[in-house]
Amino acid sequence: MAENKYIPYMRAYELREKSTKELRELERKLREQLFKLRFKRSLGVLENKMAIRNTKRTLARVLTILRERELSGGK
Repeated sequence: MAENKYIPYMRAYELREKSTKELRELERKLREQLFKLRFKRSLGVLENKMAIRNTKRTLARVLTILRERELSGGK
């Protein structure tokens, strides 16, 4: 299990620069990453416990920006 590649913590201004299509893809990847992290935690092999928190926060930012765009008519 050498796969220790997490999607990096991203700020809102970095996410706003991305297209809606890119954000949807990032959302999918973050959900998948969160699932894997939770699974590792349940097995007791999770090394970086902050990774779950950071992934959840980045996912929330992505969803917030997507919702803002939906309400403003898209971009």
